Amino acid sequence: MPAKKHVAVLMGGWVNERPVSLSTGRECVKALEDAGYKVTTIDVGRDIADVLSKDRPDVAFNALHGPFGEDGCIQGILEVLDIPYTHSGVMASALAMNKVKAKAVMAAAGIPVTDHLLINRHQVGQEHPMAPPYVIKPVNEGSSFGVLIVKEDQPHPPQELTRADWPYPDELMCEKYIGGRELTCAAMDDKALGVIDIVPEGHSFYDYDAKYLEGGSKHILPANISPFVYQKVQTLSVKAHQALGCRGVSRADFRFDEREDGTGDLICLEVNTQPGMTPTSLVPEMAAHEGMSFTELVCWMVEDASCGR
Repeated sequence: MPAKKHVAVLMGGWVNERPVSLSTGRECVKALEDAGYKVTTIDVGRDIADVLSKDRPDVAFNALHGPFGEDGCIQGILEVLDIPYTHSGVMASALAMNKVKAKAVMAAAGIPVTDHLLINRHQVGQEHPMAPPYVIKPVNEGSSFGVLIVKEDQPHPPQELTRADWPYPDELMCEKYIGGRELTCAAMDDKALGVIDIVPEGHSFYDYDAKYLEGGSKHILPANISPFVYQKVQTLSVKAHQALGCRGVSRADFRFDEREDGTGDLICLEVNTQPGMTPTSLVPEMAAHEGMSFTELVCWMVEDASCGR
């Protein structure tokens, strides 16, 4: 029987999502060790190319989240070093991470997206960039970092945008707020998994704490929606995965406005090419619903790894 592959789990990094990445990495390291792989844990720094050149793993398991790990940068390094890696490749990662460009690609593929525009925080004074309610978010951040929801009765844009210590890039996306449910579905090797209805507990929306703190949200799987909408979410998740050129596992997030006075719209918000693998993460739940254990899911990702993704 051939020896198990040597897998380097890339985790940590230096961006806002470092704690989430470390949590994802720890869970994946344990699963891979339990499965018999030789595992090297790498807390990624700016010397990552030198570290990988010396270690020469058979596969790099990308457990990084956010800029550098999710936007095509680490993928480009792995391509140059000719080290097979998990998840999406350079182009798909860069596209999906840029929320404005991703919406353009998805809209061209017939996937419904919100009305949106690109703004610079310094240009937003006392006038709303669009009629409220709307949402402002950094173009290239994940885990709901920097997300601001502007309600219908708010007289001016969020004053946080004018602060000198604003911790995110100046380029922001403003999009129409869609009320209703938060739905999500993963695509795995071009096959849709189950649809989850996310209900934040004690939070106004699915923010960082609702995502990662135990008890921060309730995940209803399968989502209690009509079979037609359920299947439509699955179809659109795979369609978005393919339109952006994703590989491995991705997760698409939606809003479904089924309120009595709502529009009935089902809107795709974004696609996550590096879904979390923490104890509160969604993709492991979806896989378990399909009868796939966490270890089986992680091993599948390793065996699916390649260059030229």
